[in-house]
Amino acid sequence: MNRIIGRAKEISKLNSYVESDKAEFLVVYGRRRVGKTFLIKEFFKNRFAFYLSGAENSSKGAQLANFTNALNEQSKVPYPPVKTWRDAFVQLKHYLQNVKSKGRIVVFLDELPWLDNQKAGFLSAFEYFWNSYASSNHKIFLVVCGSSTSWLLNKIIKNRGGLHNRVTRQIFLEPFTLHETELFLKAKKITLSRYQIVECYMVMGGIPYYLDQLEKVSGLYQNIDNLFFSKNAVLRDEFDRLFLSLYKSPEKYIEYIKILAKKRKGIMREELLKELKIKDGGTITKILEELELCGFITKNNNFTTPKRNQLYQVTDFFAMFYLNFLHNKKITDESFWTNNLNTPAQNSWAGYTFELLCQAHLPQIKQKLGISGVSTFTASWRSKNNNESAGCQIDMLIDRNDGIINLCEMKFSTKQYVITKSYDAVLRNKKGSFIEEINPQKAIHTTFITTYGVKHNQYWGNIQSEITFEDLFK
Repeated sequence: MNRIIGRAKEISKLNSYVESDKAEFLVVYGRRRVGKTFLIKEFFKNRFAFYLSGAENSSKGAQLANFTNALNEQSKVPYPPVKTWRDAFVQLKHYLQNVKSKGRIVVFLDELPWLDNQKAGFLSAFEYFWNSYASSNHKIFLVVCGSSTSWLLNKIIKNRGGLHNRVTRQIFLEPFTLHETELFLKAKKITLSRYQIVECYMVMGGIPYYLDQLEKVSGLYQNIDNLFFSKNAVLRDEFDRLFLSLYKSPEKYIEYIKILAKKRKGIMREELLKELKIKDGGTITKILEELELCGFITKNNNFTTPKRNQLYQVTDFFAMFYLNFLHNKKITDESFWTNNLNTPAQNSWAGYTFELLCQAHLPQIKQKLGISGVSTFTASWRSKNNNESAGCQIDMLIDRNDGIINLCEMKFSTKQYVITKSYDAVLRNKKGSFIEEINPQKAIHTTFITTYGVKHNQYWGNIQSEITFEDLFK
């Protein structure tokens, strides 16, 4: 029985990789809890010639003991304990040479970064194993993955040593879309309306592990209270666990993401340097790159200067929820979420987070606009006067190769959104400022993305296209 939900694109890739006629070295990476291990185990139905998972915060000796145990169990041969990774891979090579299989010989090394303790010699031994043996055996299908995306990219994919250009395939596993989230909840027999699924997504994102914690006997708001605010809540300490598992010294990363989260619309590098009171250099570059690679932040293009002054923005839904409602807050109310519905703090958070949700579903937006096959450039824009109160900031615009630019307005509402006379003036000022400063040689369309659409009053005619949250489920 296939238990994989969604992931159609990834399954198609895996099928094509398995059918190739050469040795394959696949790296699967993505945010912690996104379902990397589950995907590989379910796709191969746990039929591995060899499987080993690194153990978090374990010594070299403990990791090698786990290797020996795994090898003995799967080979049915009593291999002796080893003291070095070089000897471990010699044993693995000996075992694999004796595996009788008409199809692929699949080797899965899970949580690979945890195996690479300092001075353990793992990486050099692993390089030698692949280069001297596995890469020349057309039956070998080697899969590695881990939550430390930055480690995998720097040590494996972008390796400048013995593994340079040795990786043959890559899969970046993204969070579920709204459509996949709906399929997942239905499979768990959790009944939520699509509006509630949107609310759930804005709290947890499309992270399967978090969604799997939901109980079908409870409503959405009660579930959120149980998971985050009740005594011994399962996800209350998840933020700290996330960073501790990804980074050896997580303090700086947490400091950066806290500052970024305060600037909901994004912050430019120069502004971030001022906030941190540090000089520009390699340290800030490294931390920002690793936060981006691990899926916590996104580097958004600035429409006027796409290669400079890019906006860094926290786009991980779970992190934004935690930093808004749990970080450094002593909340004793175990029904905090239910008791604070529709408060200014919740409404402000929902309005901003809905914008993130729209940005995460750009393919669905393009599909609704009928431009799935059109080349586009997506960016944000700030007026030169940087006066947000005057309506001179556009959080998402879609510059299309068919001669149109969509200025996207994203609004979260419990009912049809009403464009008032004053807000219509803001929209016209924003559009006018953009045309005046940019002088685009394209038609400018205003696109509203809302939960339930826009009420058709006297100002509705000033927008060119509407998208509702239903369209984001495509």
